[in-house]
Amino acid sequence: MLQSIRDRSRSWGAKIIVGAVVAALALFGIESLVGLIGGSGDEIAEVNGEPITRQQLELEVQRAIRSGQVPPEQERALRGEVLDSLIGEQLMTSYAEDGGLYLSEEQIDQVIVNLQEFQDQEGRFSQELFRNRLASAGFTPLSFREALKVDMMRQQLQLGVAMSDFTLERERERLAALQRQTRTFRHHQLTPEQLSEPVAVSDAEIQAYYEANAEQYRRPEQVRLEYVILDRQAMAESAEVSDEAIRDAWEARSRDADRRVSHIMVTFNGERSREEARARLERVRERLAESESFAELAREFSDDATTAEQGGDLGFISPGFFGDAFDDAAFGIGVGQVSEIVETSNGLHLVKVTELDMPPLEEMRDELERELALQAVDDTFNRRVQALIDESFAAEDLASVAESLDLELRESGWVSRDSASGVLGEPGVMSEAFSQDVLSEGFNSEVVELDADRRLVLRVAEHREAATRPLEEVRVDVRAAVEQRKTQEALLEVSRERVERLRDGESLDLEWQRVEGATRQTGEAPRFVVQTAFRLPHPERDQPVYGQASDGERVVLIALENVADAEPDEQTEAFVARMAEQLRGQSAIQALRAHLRDTAEIERY
Repeated sequence: MLQSIRDRSRSWGAKIIVGAVVAALALFGIESLVGLIGGSGDEIAEVNGEPITRQQLELEVQRAIRSGQVPPEQERALRGEVLDSLIGEQLMTSYAEDGGLYLSEEQIDQVIVNLQEFQDQEGRFSQELFRNRLASAGFTPLSFREALKVDMMRQQLQLGVAMSDFTLERERERLAALQRQTRTFRHHQLTPEQLSEPVAVSDAEIQAYYEANAEQYRRPEQVRLEYVILDRQAMAESAEVSDEAIRDAWEARSRDADRRVSHIMVTFNGERSREEARARLERVRERLAESESFAELAREFSDDATTAEQGGDLGFISPGFFGDAFDDAAFGIGVGQVSEIVETSNGLHLVKVTELDMPPLEEMRDELERELALQAVDDTFNRRVQALIDESFAAEDLASVAESLDLELRESGWVSRDSASGVLGEPGVMSEAFSQDVLSEGFNSEVVELDADRRLVLRVAEHREAATRPLEEVRVDVRAAVEQRKTQEALLEVSRERVERLRDGESLDLEWQRVEGATRQTGEAPRFVVQTAFRLPHPERDQPVYGQASDGERVVLIALENVADAEPDEQTEAFVARMAEQLRGQSAIQALRAHLRDTAEIERY
C-alpha cells in the first residue's frame, strides 16, 4: 500500500505494510496478534535512550510472515534482520523529528482516503473496506495511521537528503561518454590441459583446507521423521459415482452457466395493445410448433430492429443482465428449447437458448466424477480427521495411530529445517518437526493442514545436533575443492607469464575468440571478461593491450584492440543522468544512515 506513497522504499517496515495490506489475507487483528506473542514489553535494544521492545520486534516479524513476505521456516533468521532494521528506522525517525519535519493529521487523512486499496468500485473511500483490510493485516486504524505517518516522515527526510546532492554537467557528460563507449577485443580461455602437468594434492593440503574451511562442511541440525497422511482424494478414488449423478451434476451446473440466446420481441402500448401483442406471439408459437425456423420468424415478427436481422441473436448473457423475468425464461430452459411468453419493460418476448458457455457432458465427465466422489467421502474424511486429531494427541507413538486409522506409516531420511522436499517441504511441516513439543518432548505433532484435502501428523524418530562432518565423510569434496583451487592458481600463473610474453611482442599460438564493438551491457563473451576488457587502458599505436580475467573458476587472456566513442543519443544521456542522480542520492542516504549509527548509542540486550 505504501508503495504508491513512498516510491518503492526498501525498508522492511514498508515492505511488510505493503505486502500485508494489499494481499488482504485472512489473518487476525492486532489484539490477537499481540496475544500470540504474549504481550511482553521487555526491551531488547535501546537507541539513544529510546527502547525497542520485544513486542515491536515480534509484531514486525509476524506481519512479515503473515503477509507472505517471508516463509515461516525463516522466522529465526528474520529476527536479527528485522531488529537491525528497527534500529535503523528509529535513528531515521528521531533525526527527522529533531530536524522539525512535520505531517499534519489532515495530510495523513488525505493520503488514506486516496489510497486505491481503501476505495470501492466507484472510487470512493470505504470505511468498511478500510477497517477490514487493516484488521486482516494486523493493524488498528490508529496503529496504521502512526505507521503511515512515521514512514512518510522518513521518506520525506530521505527525499530531502537525496535531492540535496547533485551531479555537475561535466560529470554527466563524462559518464555519458563512458556509457556510450564500445570496445573490440579478443579473448582466450586457459584450460587445465594447458598446464605442463596436473596439479598434485597432498593429504596435508587436504587436512589444512578442511580445518580452514570447516564451516563449509558443517551439517545442520537434522531429524528423521515418521509421519502419516490422511488424503481425501485417495479416499475418493474408491467411491462409486453413478452416470445419473454425473448427468444431474452437469445439468445443475448448466442452469447457472452463461448462455447464448435469441428472442422475438413484440411491443405494445403504441399501435397495438398487450392482448394484440400476445396474440401475435401466439401465432409465432403455432408456427414454431410446425417446425418453422426461430431465426426466420424473428426476422418476420420481432420489433427489436437491432437483433431481428440476426435471427434474434442476443449473444451470450449472464444472470442479471436483462432482469429477473427474462432470466427466469432464459435460465429455466435447456439448449434448443423456447420459453413461454415473458413480459419485460420493453415488451413481450419468446426466448430460445441456442448454446451454453460450458463444455458438453462428455468433456466434463471426469471432472464431475472427481467432484462428486470428493463430496461422497466428505463426511467420512471429516470424521477421520477428528479421529486423527484425537488419537495422535493421546498416543505415545505414531505406529498405533497409523494402524488404528489404516494409514501408511511413512519414514523420512535425515532432513534439516531447510532441506526437506516433497510433502515434508510444504509450509508448516518442518516448523512442527522442530517445535518444542515434538523435538524436545517427543510428542506427536499437531495435525498439519497441507491443503483442503490432506492432513499430516509427524513424530521425530531420531534427532542429531548440528556438527561438522568428519573429514573422512567429506574427503572427496575437500580434495576436489583443493584441486580446483590449485588448478586456478596454476592457470593464473600461466596467464601472467603469457601476458608478459605477449606484451614483449612474442607471438603465441592461441585460439582467440573475437568480440566486435562490445558495450558495457552487451558483448558476446562472459560478463567478467567484458568487465575486465573495459578496465584495460586504451591501446596506443595500434598495439593491443593485454590483460587477464578470472571469475574464480575460469582464467581468460584478453587482447584489447580498439576503443571507440559512439554518437550521443538522448536515450543514453537521459539514462546516465537518472542513474547518476539515483546513485548520488542513494549514496547520500547510506552515508546519513552510517553516520547516525556511528554516532548513536546502541545497546542490544
